[in-house]
Amino acid sequence: MSHKILIFDTGKEWGGGTVSLIELLKRINKEKYYFTALFYHNYNKGFESNVQKELEKLGVKFILLPQQPKSLKTKLIKEFLRVLLFFNQKLRKYAIFWVDYFFRIKPNAKIIAKIVKDLKIDLIYMNNQPATNLEGILAAKMTNVPAVLHCRTIPKLNKFLIKQTNLWLEKIICVSDGVRNFLVENGIFSEKCVVVYDGIDIHLKPSMPPNEIRKNLGISEKDVVIGTVGTLRKIKRVDDFIEAIFLLKKQVKEPFKAVIVGDGPEKEELMKLVRERNLEKEIIFAGFQSDPISYIKAFDVFVLTSEREGFGRVILESMLMGKPVVASKIPGVLSLVIDGETGFLVPPKNPQGFTEKISLLIKDPQLRKKLGEQGRKRILKNFSIEKYVEGVEKVFTEVLGKK
Repeated sequence: MSHKILIFDTGKEWGGGTVSLIELLKRINKEKYYFTALFYHNYNKGFESNVQKELEKLGVKFILLPQQPKSLKTKLIKEFLRVLLFFNQKLRKYAIFWVDYFFRIKPNAKIIAKIVKDLKIDLIYMNNQPATNLEGILAAKMTNVPAVLHCRTIPKLNKFLIKQTNLWLEKIICVSDGVRNFLVENGIFSEKCVVVYDGIDIHLKPSMPPNEIRKNLGISEKDVVIGTVGTLRKIKRVDDFIEAIFLLKKQVKEPFKAVIVGDGPEKEELMKLVRERNLEKEIIFAGFQSDPISYIKAFDVFVLTSEREGFGRVILESMLMGKPVVASKIPGVLSLVIDGETGFLVPPKNPQGFTEKISLLIKDPQLRKKLGEQGRKRILKNFSIEKYVEGVEKVFTEVLGKK
């Protein structure tokens, strides 16, 4: 008899967490587990697919719980609190949190609890962080069904969230030591937190050769290609990548091109910044790509300028493809990149620091090759997809065994 698991996800866009979920569901023991997915948004995977289609391909039942637009009453209360508490940002955020709690989160929790009961769910599996999955945590409380949260980023927490997490979550799967350390330091019980690194299929191959990608982007064989991949939103700090390229243009004689793969709410602002810095010839926007590995394989250097990452799945992909990585020195990256051995780590929000390391790699092809090869070996040894699936299944078995 298989256990019924409800996957709960409130995300709005296709990202590394979605990819990791899909990879898990491709390989997990389907005789032991039957999955139903409850999503707030049926977000797209590029132009050719969406998350519902991808999950249903894997035999996962998909339920969409559309979110109602904020009522005028809610908007007015929030605006009133912003004005009233203008002097204290922390207090203002906490007050607005409670408005969301009473008008959105708690009503959603009741709906989710009903779905859990109707489907006779054995385990709730949440695919993000406490702040965005609170309604799932509350549904676990209402139904007395065990819940596991897969924390894929450095989360936002407050006292109420910490208390509810400690009370009603059986386990938190942390994608990195950095995520686990952050949770424990902020009051989450250490015995609830277990680290399971995201994994990657070590047999993954690009669908297009690098020369074809370069040709499609108008890049010559002489150019050193500096690339980044990710959703274009503020937390990724792609503006720092652009500023680093601006500084790089002044400092190196070698021909190079920079490629930004991805789409998102910051795209227009980033394109504007490129125009302002007169970098239209140096920087290419490649848009969202459903096969980012092909683009990464065409890069000579991979760069990640994020200010916050739970793990940085795209770094896994870059190291698997044998690319040296220049990344922000942040908790979610420290588990992956060994400074000076598989790439370089730079303090976040430091374009000049990124420029220095990128410049070093542009000028030294042998160093690029050495760091890339060492990065690939590290991935093959420590971050296989099998270890990832085995780690998640172990948590499921432990939690379900308590029932």
